[in-house]
Amino acid sequence: MPSFGPVDARLLIVGLAPGMHGANATGRPFTGDYAGILLYATLHEYGFASAPESERADDGLALHDCRITNAVKCLPPQNRPTTAEIRECNGYLAAEIAGVRPRVILALGKVAHDAVLRTRGLALARHPFAHAAEHRLDDDTVLVDSYHCSRYNTQTGRLTPAMFRTLFARIREQVS
Repeated sequence: MPSFGPVDARLLIVGLAPGMHGANATGRPFTGDYAGILLYATLHEYGFASAPESERADDGLALHDCRITNAVKCLPPQNRPTTAEIRECNGYLAAEIAGVRPRVILALGKVAHDAVLRTRGLALARHPFAHAAEHRLDDDTVLVDSYHCSRYNTQTGRLTPAMFRTLFARIREQVS
């Protein structure tokens, strides 16, 4: 699955893997699936997207100063990536981060968080995942954690739109 957005973006969002009925079917991350509803609406609200919805790869939506990628590049079996797949794809994520050189990396979920840390060879235990946590990766880059914007997390209230907006308000300040 290719990444989406400008290669010189100051915000890089790292998701888990292409969704079976979303990105895998549409060819664009978080497009056509439930997780994209909250993500694209919030990106639009904070000026990172040209529209609040993303249903198809040819819908004209553009990202501004934001790029989206995944820790795993292809659709995993049973829609759940294995540890081996995550590690196998880590070189691609490392290359993406090195090429973009973002100011902020937003990890959507613990798998994405851990994958980002592995690209830098950082100890996972020293940088625990927690919603809204920030981890300085180097002088230029901050890793920000969020619960994944999945249907499960949003319907159970683990991640609310207000929580996501609060996080993006902070991110907007950091990349401006």
